[in-house]
Amino acid sequence: MRNLPYSSDKFPVLQVGTRMRHSIISAVLGLTLAAMLALPALAQEEEQKPLEMADNPPDRYVVVKGDTLWGISRRYLKSPWRWPDLWGMNKDEVKNPHRIYPGNVLILDLSGATPRLRMEGEGPGGVVAAAQGTGVGSTVKLTPKVRAEQVDTAPIPSIPSTAIEPFLNRPLIVDASQFDAAPKIVATQENRVVLGAGDAAFVKGITADSPLVWQIYRSSKPLVDPATKEVLGYEVIYLGDARVREFGEITTVRILRARQEITTGDRLVLAPPADVLAYVPHSAAADATGTVISAPETVITEVGQQRVIVLNRGAREGVEVGNVYALYRAGKTVTPRALPRSSSNEVHRSRIETVQSEFDPKNQNEPVTLPDERYGLVFVFRVFEKVSYALVLNTSRPVNLLDVVRAP
Repeated sequence: MRNLPYSSDKFPVLQVGTRMRHSIISAVLGLTLAAMLALPALAQEEEQKPLEMADNPPDRYVVVKGDTLWGISRRYLKSPWRWPDLWGMNKDEVKNPHRIYPGNVLILDLSGATPRLRMEGEGPGGVVAAAQGTGVGSTVKLTPKVRAEQVDTAPIPSIPSTAIEPFLNRPLIVDASQFDAAPKIVATQENRVVLGAGDAAFVKGITADSPLVWQIYRSSKPLVDPATKEVLGYEVIYLGDARVREFGEITTVRILRARQEITTGDRLVLAPPADVLAYVPHSAAADATGTVISAPETVITEVGQQRVIVLNRGAREGVEVGNVYALYRAGKTVTPRALPRSSSNEVHRSRIETVQSEFDPKNQNEPVTLPDERYGLVFVFRVFEKVSYALVLNTSRPVNLLDVVRAP
């Protein structure tokens, strides 16, 4: 019973049409208004598609350490990005959700027209209401109690944090002007070619009121939109961390950690503040599209599951943290091949005349464009002005550069 789709009995399009039939207006004006009103109504109808529940979703689930919002969503829904619909969230709640912690208990409520997921204790008659003596027919004896909480428990993230941690607190994509203005290493200790952990470097561009700890980067490659040829930003390579030892016109820094060799010309950039990724997975806008233009920290053109890709869409195009896109491989254009002719089968040709005619080159030389193939899902976890980072979550094949993403 739980697998049956849920739907609403209200259809705004029909209600609008009924009201308009009672309006005394001209035919032309009536058709114009009907067209205008149908657009938001169709959009609302799209958003109100019935939820498809997963097979045998749990009635009660206790959140444990290591869970993610995406993983919990898959326990309840066939389309995990419709998590906000299951929680009954509005747009603001999606962007700033109540954080979920290990130990929280989730309850699946099937009593209404639409399934809802809630925390245990929420709503009329819940455990919170009963504890306060407000539950129906409840009798509560008030006695002093000691309240215990785990203060060191972190909220669960939306997606696995281990896969995206390097991309959360390092500015691996920057504007050209921003990177060119960053402090630069102008000399090395004892005029060495390369530096490592513990070595000193001399930097120009750090002021006395600057922070003490910096990250070191080297420019890598431009990110170019494949359609417009616009340069969307520059990828940079994270090299290590440094700490100021002495301020001055030429500031002395000590290399705290070196992931790669560090040399003159490398730049110092401040690290952005790290934050827990608690955004709820939700579908990208219905008309949203984009292209895979890069795969950071990899030299290959194919990317597997749990790897990061770069999309050619960012805040400028309305991309948000938590957006889910479907991955598509463009359909190839092929020319069907004909069945090879052979004199050895002339005796039997009458038996395969029908089959042979289907593969006759004269009838099969027209190219055919195959449909685009959907093969996976990605989750946007960091948004820049013109590009964004997304994690490959579900995929049946490797992701290639120039593959397309669309709303799921």
